[in-house]
Amino acid sequence: MSKPYRVLLYYKYQPIENPEDFVAKHLAFCKSIGLKGRVLVSHEGINGTVSGTVHQTEKYMDYAHSLPGFEDLWFKIDQAEDYAHRKMHVRVRNEIVALNLDKDIDHDPKEITAAYLSPKEFHQAILDEDTVVLDTRNDYEYDLGHFQGAVRPDIRNFRELPQWILDHKEEFMDKRVVMYCTGGIRCDKFSGWMMKEGIGKDIGQLHGGIDTYGKDPEIRGDLWEGKMYVFDDRISVPINHVNPTVIGKDYFDGSPCERYVNCGNPECNEQILCSAENEAKYVRGCSPECRRNPRNRYVAEHHLSLEEWENRLNQIGESLKVDHTA
Repeated sequence: MSKPYRVLLYYKYQPIENPEDFVAKHLAFCKSIGLKGRVLVSHEGINGTVSGTVHQTEKYMDYAHSLPGFEDLWFKIDQAEDYAHRKMHVRVRNEIVALNLDKDIDHDPKEITAAYLSPKEFHQAILDEDTVVLDTRNDYEYDLGHFQGAVRPDIRNFRELPQWILDHKEEFMDKRVVMYCTGGIRCDKFSGWMMKEGIGKDIGQLHGGIDTYGKDPEIRGDLWEGKMYVFDDRISVPINHVNPTVIGKDYFDGSPCERYVNCGNPECNEQILCSAENEAKYVRGCSPECRRNPRNRYVAEHHLSLEEWENRLNQIGESLKVDHTA
């Protein structure tokens, strides 16, 4: 049964002469039809994820396809019960995906990028023990879900990936390397960098990313473990429709968990996997310091009294030790 809302995921490397003017017109149109989401625009192209009713998303796709150079813009479409975003933002950026390469080593993905692999070809590559499967996403995305046997880079931001690869390049130099990301844009950019650096003897990328792999009618997400992290209010979406598993682990007790929250300390804001029970028990603090922080958002949101706060921490063997008169 179809759902009343849809989420669109898309990008295209296509020169835009005046990004500021493009943004102003784009934002005005999105607001005029009630669309919500986040769109990044630069001289090199567009990268976005938006949500709305079926009617709104149809109007948006028609509008986008009417723009010169974007007639063939590829939209990956998910059904949803409601908006997946709270507001509509369209912003100018230096890059539509931030890798922050120096000018002398930067490149245009339209000119150099790895060969595209269909879901079936990627599935076969995962099963090949001589092929290295590289996850180009951040560590917290990997921890929620990833392909079987994929390499987990120890990074919190995409721009950290080149240095991590350089620090571990002996693992990739003489190997066939296939990489993947959510919708394809990170691989489109990063695979070209690896090729220019001469890292890996044969580089490939999953065409359309994990999102497309999960929708393939033949593969049906097989060999994916856990769920896919998404940067909207849904937080996670299922990919494996053959034998789904839970691989995420609760930050506090290691039990199976696929529920992400942000640390209650606004100065930390670390994303952690956490059950609702443990969120309450640890007042959403990822460390003793964050649990005691006077600006702890969990404490404020739930209107905990000082006594209730102290009792929570006493139950886990901690004391408050904070000046509440400040």
